[in-house]
Amino acid sequence: MSSLRALTVAAVFTGFTINAHAVTALPLPPTLDNKAYVLVDYDTGQVLAGSNENAELPPASMTKMMTSFIIEKRLMSGQLKETDMVRMNESAWCRGSSSESCMYVPLNGSASVIDMLRGIIIQSGNDASKAMAEHIAGNEGAFAEMMNQEAKHLGMNHSHFMNATGMPMDGHYSSALDMAILARHIIKDSSKYYPIYSEKEFTYNGIKQGNRNALLYTDPSVDGLKTGHTEAAGYCLVASSKRGPMRLIAVVMGTPSMDERASQTRAILNWGFSNFENTTLRPAGQSLATTPVWFGQTEAVSVGLAENMAVTLPRGQAANVKTQLVINPDLKAPIQKGQVIGKVVANLDGKMLSEKPLVALEAVEESGFFARMIDHVKIFFSKFFG
Repeated sequence: MSSLRALTVAAVFTGFTINAHAVTALPLPPTLDNKAYVLVDYDTGQVLAGSNENAELPPASMTKMMTSFIIEKRLMSGQLKETDMVRMNESAWCRGSSSESCMYVPLNGSASVIDMLRGIIIQSGNDASKAMAEHIAGNEGAFAEMMNQEAKHLGMNHSHFMNATGMPMDGHYSSALDMAILARHIIKDSSKYYPIYSEKEFTYNGIKQGNRNALLYTDPSVDGLKTGHTEAAGYCLVASSKRGPMRLIAVVMGTPSMDERASQTRAILNWGFSNFENTTLRPAGQSLATTPVWFGQTEAVSVGLAENMAVTLPRGQAANVKTQLVINPDLKAPIQKGQVIGKVVANLDGKMLSEKPLVALEAVEESGFFARMIDHVKIFFSKFFG
Protein backbone atom coordinates (compact mmCIF):
# COMPACT_ATOMS: atom_id res chain seq x y z
CA MET A 1 0.00 0.00 0.00
CA SER A 2 2.72 2.47 0.97
CA SER A 3 4.63 1.70 -2.23
CA LEU A 4 1.94 3.65 -4.09
CA ARG A 5 2.79 6.77 -2.19
CA ALA A 6 5.31 9.46 -3.15
CA LEU A 7 8.52 9.19 -1.16
CA THR A 8 9.45 12.83 -0.89
CA VAL A 9 7.70 16.03 0.03
CA ALA A 10 9.01 19.53 -0.59
CA ALA A 11 7.73 22.85 0.69
CA VAL A 12 4.76 24.30 -1.18
CA PHE A 13 4.47 27.93 -2.24
CA THR A 14 1.32 29.55 -0.88
CA GLY A 15 0.04 33.11 -0.76
CA PHE A 16 0.42 35.90 -3.27
CA THR A 17 4.12 36.05 -4.14
CA ILE A 18 6.39 36.59 -7.09
CA ASN A 19 7.70 33.35 -8.63
CA ALA A 20 10.78 32.29 -10.58
CA HIS A 21 11.96 33.78 -13.85
CA ALA A 22 10.46 32.40 -17.03
CA VAL A 23 12.72 30.12 -19.06
CA THR A 24 13.57 28.97 -22.61
CA ALA A 25 15.16 30.93 -25.45
CA LEU A 26 13.62 34.34 -26.17
CA PRO A 27 14.53 37.56 -27.91
CA LEU A 28 16.43 39.68 -25.41
CA PRO A 29 14.39 42.41 -23.71
CA PRO A 30 15.11 45.96 -24.83
CA THR A 31 18.11 47.77 -23.35
CA LEU A 32 16.84 50.32 -20.84
CA ASP A 33 18.66 53.29 -19.30
CA ASN A 34 17.57 53.12 -15.68
CA LYS A 35 18.67 52.06 -12.21
CA ALA A 36 16.30 49.09 -12.03
CA TYR A 37 13.29 47.60 -13.74
CA VAL A 38 11.05 44.53 -13.67
CA LEU A 39 8.27 43.06 -15.79
CA VAL A 40 5.82 40.75 -13.99
CA ASP A 41 2.77 38.80 -15.10
CA TYR A 42 -0.15 39.81 -12.90
CA ASP A 43 -1.96 36.46 -12.85
CA THR A 44 0.98 34.14 -12.19
CA GLY A 45 3.47 36.49 -10.54
CA GLN A 46 6.26 35.27 -12.79
CA VAL A 47 9.11 37.68 -13.46
CA LEU A 48 9.50 37.88 -17.23
CA ALA A 49 12.44 40.31 -17.29
CA GLY A 50 14.33 42.48 -14.88
CA SER A 51 17.53 44.23 -13.92
CA ASN A 52 18.52 45.10 -10.34
CA GLU A 53 14.93 44.34 -9.41
CA ASN A 54 15.81 43.84 -5.73
CA ALA A 55 18.01 46.96 -5.47
CA GLU A 56 16.91 49.17 -2.57
CA LEU A 57 16.29 52.58 -4.15
CA PRO A 58 14.34 55.74 -3.32
CA PRO A 59 10.81 55.18 -4.67
CA ALA A 60 9.70 58.84 -4.64
CA SER A 61 5.93 59.19 -4.98
CA MET A 62 5.45 55.53 -5.85
CA THR A 63 5.48 55.37 -2.03
CA LYS A 64 1.93 56.70 -2.19
CA MET A 65 0.80 53.34 -3.55
CA MET A 66 1.29 51.93 -0.05
CA THR A 67 -0.46 54.95 1.46
CA SER A 68 -3.44 54.54 -0.85
CA PHE A 69 -3.49 50.75 -0.37
CA ILE A 70 -3.82 51.12 3.40
CA ILE A 71 -6.64 53.64 2.91
CA GLU A 72 -8.38 51.33 0.43
CA LYS A 73 -8.12 48.36 2.80
CA ARG A 74 -9.73 50.40 5.55
CA LEU A 75 -12.50 51.52 3.22
CA MET A 76 -13.11 47.92 2.16
CA SER A 77 -13.26 46.75 5.79
CA GLY A 78 -15.54 49.58 6.93
CA GLN A 79 -12.94 51.17 9.22
CA LEU A 80 -13.18 54.26 7.02
CA LYS A 81 -16.13 55.64 5.09
CA GLU A 82 -15.80 57.51 1.79
CA THR A 83 -17.74 60.43 3.29
CA ASP A 84 -15.63 60.74 6.45
CA MET A 85 -14.13 64.23 6.62
CA VAL A 86 -10.37 64.63 7.10
CA ARG A 87 -8.87 67.83 8.50
CA MET A 88 -5.87 69.52 6.90
CA ASN A 89 -3.62 70.42 9.81
CA GLU A 90 -0.65 72.76 9.44
CA SER A 91 1.71 69.78 9.71
CA ALA A 92 0.20 68.35 6.50
CA TRP A 93 -0.72 71.57 4.70
CA CYS A 94 0.94 72.24 1.37
CA ARG A 95 2.17 75.80 0.90
CA GLY A 96 2.43 75.53 -2.85
CA SER A 97 6.15 74.91 -3.02
CA SER A 98 7.46 73.88 -6.43
CA SER A 99 9.43 71.11 -4.71
CA GLU A 100 6.36 68.97 -4.01
CA SER A 101 3.03 68.02 -5.53
CA CYS A 102 -0.15 69.08 -3.75
CA MET A 103 -3.90 68.57 -3.70
CA TYR A 104 -4.32 72.08 -2.24
CA VAL A 105 -6.78 71.45 0.57
CA PRO A 106 -6.93 74.77 2.49
CA LEU A 107 -5.24 75.04 5.89
CA ASN A 108 -7.67 73.95 8.63
CA GLY A 109 -10.12 72.95 5.92
CA SER A 110 -11.28 69.40 5.32
CA ALA A 111 -11.97 66.97 2.50
CA SER A 112 -13.72 63.62 2.31
CA VAL A 113 -11.73 60.40 2.41
CA ILE A 114 -12.66 59.58 -1.20
CA ASP A 115 -11.49 63.03 -2.36
CA MET A 116 -8.27 62.62 -0.39
CA LEU A 117 -7.75 59.22 -2.02
CA ARG A 118 -8.14 60.76 -5.48
CA GLY A 119 -5.81 63.57 -4.45
CA ILE A 120 -3.17 61.00 -3.49
CA ILE A 121 -3.51 58.77 -6.55
CA ILE A 122 -4.20 61.27 -9.34
CA GLN A 123 -2.63 64.51 -8.12
CA SER A 124 0.08 62.80 -6.05
CA GLY A 125 -0.74 65.20 -3.24
CA ASN A 126 1.77 65.22 -0.40
CA ASP A 127 -0.74 67.20 1.66
CA ALA A 128 -3.46 64.59 1.15
CA SER A 129 -1.03 61.77 1.98
CA LYS A 130 0.10 63.36 5.23
CA ALA A 131 -3.43 64.37 6.25
CA MET A 132 -4.67 60.81 5.76
CA ALA A 133 -1.66 59.44 7.66
CA GLU A 134 -2.48 61.71 10.60
CA HIS A 135 -6.19 60.87 10.40
CA ILE A 136 -5.52 57.11 10.52
CA ALA A 137 -2.49 56.82 12.81
CA GLY A 138 -2.24 60.12 14.70
CA ASN A 139 0.99 61.21 13.04
CA GLU A 140 3.02 60.38 9.96
CA GLY A 141 5.67 58.43 11.85
CA ALA A 142 3.12 56.04 13.31
CA PHE A 143 1.57 55.63 9.87
CA ALA A 144 4.99 54.76 8.43
CA GLU A 145 5.15 51.89 10.93
CA MET A 146 1.80 50.68 9.59
CA MET A 147 3.26 50.86 6.09
CA ASN A 148 6.23 48.75 7.13
CA GLN A 149 4.02 46.17 8.81
CA GLU A 150 1.93 45.91 5.64
CA ALA A 151 5.07 45.63 3.49
CA LYS A 152 6.30 42.75 5.64
CA HIS A 153 2.91 41.05 5.38
CA LEU A 154 2.97 41.32 1.58
CA GLY A 155 6.49 39.94 1.28
CA MET A 156 8.07 43.23 0.24
CA ASN A 157 11.47 42.24 1.57
CA HIS A 158 13.44 45.18 0.17
CA SER A 159 11.26 48.06 1.34
CA HIS A 160 11.28 50.37 4.34
CA PHE A 161 9.12 53.46 4.64
CA MET A 162 9.81 56.54 6.71
CA ASN A 163 6.92 58.71 5.48
CA ALA A 164 3.64 58.57 3.57
CA THR A 165 4.74 60.70 0.60
CA GLY A 166 8.07 59.45 -0.73
CA MET A 167 9.92 62.67 -0.01
CA PRO A 168 13.66 61.90 0.34
CA MET A 169 14.59 60.59 3.77
CA ASP A 170 17.38 58.36 5.07
CA GLY A 171 16.13 54.80 5.44
CA HIS A 172 13.24 55.25 3.00
CA TYR A 173 13.57 52.81 0.11
CA SER A 174 11.88 50.14 -1.97
CA SER A 175 12.67 47.98 -5.00
CA ALA A 176 11.20 47.46 -8.44
CA LEU A 177 10.10 43.94 -7.51
CA ASP A 178 8.47 45.10 -4.27
CA MET A 179 6.57 47.77 -6.16
CA ALA A 180 5.29 45.07 -8.53
CA ILE A 181 4.17 42.97 -5.55
CA LEU A 182 2.31 45.97 -4.14
CA ALA A 183 0.71 46.73 -7.51
CA ARG A 184 -0.62 43.17 -7.76
CA HIS A 185 -2.27 43.51 -4.36
CA ILE A 186 -3.80 46.87 -5.19
CA ILE A 187 -5.32 45.47 -8.40
CA LYS A 188 -6.62 42.31 -6.71
CA ASP A 189 -7.45 43.34 -3.14
CA SER A 190 -8.61 46.91 -3.82
CA SER A 191 -10.51 46.19 -7.03
CA LYS A 192 -13.37 48.53 -6.04
CA TYR A 193 -10.98 51.49 -5.97
CA TYR A 194 -8.51 50.41 -8.65
CA PRO A 195 -10.34 52.36 -11.43
CA ILE A 196 -9.19 55.59 -9.73
CA TYR A 197 -5.64 54.80 -10.85
CA SER A 198 -6.74 55.21 -14.48
CA GLU A 199 -8.48 58.57 -14.01
CA LYS A 200 -6.70 61.19 -16.07
CA GLU A 201 -7.53 64.30 -14.01
CA PHE A 202 -9.04 65.49 -10.76
CA THR A 203 -10.30 68.93 -9.77
CA TYR A 204 -10.27 70.03 -6.16
CA ASN A 205 -10.50 73.52 -4.66
CA GLY A 206 -10.99 74.84 -8.19
CA ILE A 207 -7.62 73.47 -9.33
CA LYS A 208 -7.63 70.82 -12.07
CA GLN A 209 -4.56 68.61 -12.25
CA GLY A 210 -3.76 65.80 -14.63
CA ASN A 211 -2.45 62.35 -13.87
CA ARG A 212 1.32 62.26 -14.47
CA ASN A 213 1.22 58.76 -15.97
CA ALA A 214 1.68 59.66 -19.64
CA LEU A 215 0.79 56.16 -20.80
CA LEU A 216 -2.81 56.68 -19.70
CA TYR A 217 -3.14 59.19 -22.54
CA THR A 218 -1.34 57.21 -25.24
CA ASP A 219 -2.00 53.51 -24.56
CA PRO A 220 -5.61 52.43 -23.95
CA SER A 221 -4.42 49.14 -22.45
CA VAL A 222 -2.73 50.95 -19.52
CA ASP A 223 -5.02 51.52 -16.52
CA GLY A 224 -2.63 52.48 -13.67
CA LEU A 225 -0.73 52.86 -11.41
CA LYS A 226 1.67 55.60 -10.17
CA THR A 227 4.58 57.84 -11.12
CA GLY A 228 7.33 59.18 -8.92
CA HIS A 229 10.14 61.69 -9.19
CA THR A 230 12.75 63.29 -6.97
CA GLU A 231 16.31 64.29 -7.77
CA ALA A 232 17.58 61.26 -5.85
CA ALA A 233 15.10 58.79 -7.33
CA GLY A 234 15.05 59.96 -10.92
CA TYR A 235 11.86 59.39 -12.92
CA CYS A 236 9.94 56.28 -11.85
CA LEU A 237 6.75 54.54 -12.90
CA VAL A 238 4.64 51.52 -12.00
CA ALA A 239 2.31 50.73 -14.91
CA SER A 240 -0.26 48.01 -15.45
CA SER A 241 -1.44 47.04 -18.92
CA LYS A 242 -4.16 44.56 -19.90
CA ARG A 243 -4.32 43.27 -23.46
CA GLY A 244 -6.91 40.57 -24.00
CA PRO A 245 -6.83 38.11 -21.09
CA MET A 246 -3.26 38.97 -20.10
CA ARG A 247 -2.17 41.70 -17.67
CA LEU A 248 1.46 42.74 -17.16
CA ILE A 249 2.97 45.05 -14.56
CA ALA A 250 6.10 47.04 -15.44
CA VAL A 251 8.20 49.02 -12.97
CA VAL A 252 11.02 51.35 -13.97
CA MET A 253 13.13 53.25 -11.41
CA GLY A 254 15.73 55.92 -11.97
CA THR A 255 15.13 56.82 -15.61
CA PRO A 256 16.62 60.16 -16.78
CA SER A 257 13.41 61.96 -17.86
CA MET A 258 9.62 61.88 -17.99
CA ASP A 259 9.76 60.89 -21.65
CA GLU A 260 12.18 58.07 -20.89
CA ARG A 261 10.10 56.58 -18.09
CA ALA A 262 7.13 56.43 -20.47
CA SER A 263 9.05 55.13 -23.49
CA GLN A 264 11.00 52.54 -21.47
CA THR A 265 7.81 51.26 -19.85
CA ARG A 266 6.10 51.09 -23.23
CA ALA A 267 9.05 49.16 -24.69
CA ILE A 268 9.18 46.52 -21.97
CA LEU A 269 5.40 46.05 -22.02
CA ASN A 270 5.40 45.59 -25.79
CA TRP A 271 8.23 43.05 -25.49
CA GLY A 272 6.33 41.11 -22.84
CA PHE A 273 3.04 40.94 -24.70
CA SER A 274 4.81 39.97 -27.93
CA ASN A 275 6.76 37.08 -26.42
CA PHE A 276 4.61 35.56 -23.66
CA GLU A 277 1.19 34.07 -23.14
CA ASN A 278 -0.83 32.66 -20.24
CA THR A 279 -2.18 29.14 -20.13
CA THR A 280 -4.04 27.11 -17.52
CA LEU A 281 -2.25 23.78 -17.11
CA ARG A 282 -4.68 22.23 -14.62
CA PRO A 283 -8.11 23.55 -13.57
CA ALA A 284 -9.24 23.85 -9.96
CA GLY A 285 -11.44 21.13 -8.51
CA GLN A 286 -10.57 18.44 -11.07
CA SER A 287 -9.42 15.07 -9.72
CA LEU A 288 -5.80 14.58 -10.80
CA ALA A 289 -5.22 11.30 -8.95
CA THR A 290 -6.35 9.16 -6.04
CA THR A 291 -3.98 8.23 -3.27
CA PRO A 292 -4.25 5.68 -0.42
CA VAL A 293 -5.19 6.73 3.11
CA TRP A 294 -4.51 4.77 6.29
CA PHE A 295 -7.11 4.47 9.08
CA GLY A 296 -9.92 5.93 6.96
CA GLN A 297 -13.51 4.91 6.30
CA THR A 298 -12.44 4.90 2.65
CA GLU A 299 -9.08 3.58 1.48
CA ALA A 300 -8.24 6.44 -0.90
CA VAL A 301 -8.86 10.13 -1.48
CA SER A 302 -9.08 12.16 -4.68
CA VAL A 303 -6.59 14.99 -4.96
CA GLY A 304 -6.62 18.14 -7.05
CA LEU A 305 -6.01 21.88 -7.02
CA ALA A 306 -7.86 24.47 -4.96
CA GLU A 307 -7.15 27.08 -7.64
CA ASN A 308 -6.30 27.00 -11.33
CA MET A 309 -2.66 26.30 -12.15
CA ALA A 310 -1.88 29.07 -14.60
CA VAL A 311 1.60 29.80 -15.92
CA THR A 312 3.17 32.41 -18.16
CA LEU A 313 5.08 30.86 -21.03
CA PRO A 314 7.07 31.87 -24.07
CA ARG A 315 4.58 31.78 -26.93
CA GLY A 316 4.15 28.33 -28.48
CA GLN A 317 5.69 26.42 -25.56
CA ALA A 318 2.57 25.14 -23.79
CA ALA A 319 2.91 21.63 -25.23
CA ASN A 320 6.43 21.33 -23.76
CA VAL A 321 5.42 21.93 -20.15
CA LYS A 322 5.61 18.90 -17.85
CA THR A 323 3.69 18.61 -14.58
CA GLN A 324 4.45 16.32 -11.66
CA LEU A 325 2.35 15.42 -8.63
CA VAL A 326 4.21 15.08 -5.33
CA ILE A 327 1.97 13.61 -2.62
CA ASN A 328 2.80 13.43 1.07
CA PRO A 329 3.65 9.86 2.11
CA ASP A 330 1.58 7.77 4.52
CA LEU A 331 -1.56 9.89 4.65
CA LYS A 332 -3.67 9.17 7.71
CA ALA A 333 -7.33 9.88 8.41
CA PRO A 334 -9.02 12.06 9.39
CA ILE A 335 -8.44 14.27 6.35
CA GLN A 336 -10.39 17.47 5.82
CA LYS A 337 -11.70 18.58 2.44
CA GLY A 338 -9.23 21.16 1.11
CA GLN A 339 -6.38 19.93 3.32
CA VAL A 340 -2.98 20.37 1.65
CA ILE A 341 -1.48 16.94 1.06
CA GLY A 342 1.18 17.65 -1.56
CA LYS A 343 1.95 19.83 -4.54
CA VAL A 344 1.85 20.01 -8.32
CA VAL A 345 5.07 21.16 -10.00
CA ALA A 346 5.24 22.54 -13.55
CA ASN A 347 8.57 22.46 -15.40
CA LEU A 348 9.75 23.76 -18.76
CA ASP A 349 13.18 22.89 -20.14
CA GLY A 350 14.00 21.26 -16.81
CA LYS A 351 13.37 24.46 -14.84
CA MET A 352 10.50 25.05 -12.46
CA LEU A 353 7.77 27.39 -13.66
CA SER A 354 5.29 27.08 -10.83
CA GLU A 355 4.17 25.09 -7.82
CA LYS A 356 0.64 24.86 -6.44
CA PRO A 357 -0.68 23.11 -3.32
CA LEU A 358 -2.37 19.76 -3.95
CA VAL A 359 -5.45 19.33 -1.77
CA ALA A 360 -7.93 16.62 -0.80
CA LEU A 361 -11.10 17.03 -2.82
CA GLU A 362 -13.23 15.32 -0.18
CA ALA A 363 -13.08 14.54 3.50
CA VAL A 364 -12.04 11.12 4.82
CA GLU A 365 -13.37 10.25 8.25
CA GLU A 366 -11.47 8.02 10.63
CA SER A 367 -12.45 4.35 10.59
CA GLY A 368 -13.48 2.26 13.59
CA PHE A 369 -11.15 0.71 16.14
CA PHE A 370 -10.81 -2.75 14.55
CA ALA A 371 -10.30 -1.38 11.02
CA ARG A 372 -7.51 0.87 12.37
CA MET A 373 -5.90 -2.15 14.05
CA ILE A 374 -5.89 -4.00 10.72
CA ASP A 375 -4.16 -1.02 9.08
CA HIS A 376 -1.55 -0.98 11.85
CA VAL A 377 -0.80 -4.62 11.06
CA LYS A 378 -0.55 -3.86 7.33
CA ILE A 379 1.88 -1.02 8.03
CA PHE A 380 4.01 -3.31 10.22
CA PHE A 381 4.33 -6.00 7.54
CA SER A 382 4.79 -3.48 4.70
CA LYS A 383 8.08 -2.43 6.31
CA PHE A 384 9.39 -5.92 5.69
CA PHE A 385 7.69 -6.88 2.45
CA GLY A 386 7.29 -3.48 0.76
